[in-house]
Amino acid sequence: MNQHPIFLEHPGLIIVFAIAVVIMLLLDLGIFNKKSHVVSNKEAITWSLVWISLAMIFSGLIFHFAGASKFYEFQSAYWIEKALSVDNLFVFILVFNFFDVANQNKHKVLFWGIIGALVLRAIFIFSGAFLIKLTYLNKLLSLAGHPGFKYDINLIMTLFGLFLVYAGIKSWSSGDEDDDVDYNNTRGARLIRKFFSVSDKYDGNKFFTMENGKKLATPLLVVVTVIEFTDLLFAVDSIPAIFAISNDPFILYTSNIFAILGLRALFFLLDNFIHLFSKLQYGLAIILSFIGIKMIISPFYHVDSVYSLMVIGGVLLISVLASILMPQKK
Repeated sequence: MNQHPIFLEHPGLIIVFAIAVVIMLLLDLGIFNKKSHVVSNKEAITWSLVWISLAMIFSGLIFHFAGASKFYEFQSAYWIEKALSVDNLFVFILVFNFFDVANQNKHKVLFWGIIGALVLRAIFIFSGAFLIKLTYLNKLLSLAGHPGFKYDINLIMTLFGLFLVYAGIKSWSSGDEDDDVDYNNTRGARLIRKFFSVSDKYDGNKFFTMENGKKLATPLLVVVTVIEFTDLLFAVDSIPAIFAISNDPFILYTSNIFAILGLRALFFLLDNFIHLFSKLQYGLAIILSFIGIKMIISPFYHVDSVYSLMVIGGVLLISVLASILMPQKK
């Protein structure tokens, strides 16, 4: 993998990325979705295509300025995050159903959930990249006066790899345990109730309301916090996975953000066409295990990003086809 982050060589890409994200968020929240409304399939498909197109255009800029290797790294990391995010959205659907959130208010919850994810992913990715640089075994041994080994093993990457193999095995055998979760008793919900008195009733799309002269949080604020904590838990899988693809924090962060920015539109499609993804958990299990094994063997054998992209794309395609051809009876 290229050890030189591309934002040091091409700082203009940072400006392009920042401008594109800010403009699209302002358009999304301030113009097209200023008023709460039910998102139609047509609107969801349009926005999904817009966000995917933006990601592909940006990856084209990476190809032009930084070459094919960085392009494949971006594409692999993007589709890994996109795939794992679909699994995340299944839980979002359960959360919305549990709290009986009105369809017209779901977009606002997802928007603020994703704003929080922008910050959390930056912390995870850049701190992770920093820690990985510090934990190469040969570097640690050299500081202790040891000559080192033939293979430069990274302790954090090895632990990430073992965890992802475990997560893949667990994902394959997981059933419908999320269906029985009491989301009112999760950490996010308890956190809000610790600091605020919460009303029993919604007040449109407001996070706070007045009742009998007293300011109360609405259940919608509880839902946003639960969504944030859910995304935080899922990042534990997705962030280590993309470190198997690249060590460039700029590639990892931009691909991650482009993937999650399209989640709102993807959510409404998934909510209506959930039968197309019934076998996705098995595809994700294979992808997580593949990435975990790739991380573990990386000091001894490097799997090129283009082959990783082919495996990820192929597994996702087979998962969707299997879902269509063998739909769940339930």
